[in-house]
Amino acid sequence: MPTDRRTLLADAAIDVLAREGMRGLTHRAVDRAVNLPPGTTSAYYRTRQALLTALVRRLVALDQAELQAIGQRTPVPRNAEELVAGLAAFVELRLTGEGRRRSLARYACALESVRHPELREILVPRENAARQVAQDFLAARGYADAGERTITLLVCVDGLVFDRLVSGGGVSEAEIRGLVAAALR
Repeated sequence: MPTDRRTLLADAAIDVLAREGMRGLTHRAVDRAVNLPPGTTSAYYRTRQALLTALVRRLVALDQAELQAIGQRTPVPRNAEELVAGLAAFVELRLTGEGRRRSLARYACALESVRHPELREILVPRENAARQVAQDFLAARGYADAGERTITLLVCVDGLVFDRLVSGGGVSEAEIRGLVAAALR
C-alpha cells in the first residue's frame, strides 16, 4: 500500500472507477474507499477532472511498471509459440485480480478520453510501450510490415480482453494462438 497520500487516493480512485463506473467516481466515494474524512480527496484533487487525470497517470505508471517487470522476467520471444505463451500470460494478468480491476478502469478512461483529449495524451505512452515489444519481435523475424501486423495483433488481443471483461469468460491459449497466426499470415 502506498504511503504517499496522492498515490493512495489515485489507487482508491482506480478501485472506485472499476467497481462503480465513471458516474460513481466522486471525491466522496474515494474518501470512503480509503476511510478518510470527507473532503480529503478534494483537498488534494480540487476538481473531478484533476482526480481523473491523477487516476489515469497512476494507471499508466502501474502499466509501465508491469510491462517493465514482464520484460525483465521474460526474454524476447524466439518463436511463435513463445509469443503465444507470453500473450496468454499477459491476457490472464489483464483478466484476473488486480489486472482485471485496472483493465475495467482503463477502458472507462479510454472512453472518457474521447471527451477529454488531455487524458488521451496521458494514455498514449502505455500503448506505445506494449506495441514496441510486439513490433520488435515481428521485425526480428523479418516481417517488413511489422508495424502494421503489430497493430493488428494488439487490437485483436485488446478486443479479446474487452470481450472477456464484459462477458466474464476466460481466454484459452488456442484463441491467442489463432490471433498470433492471423497476424503472422
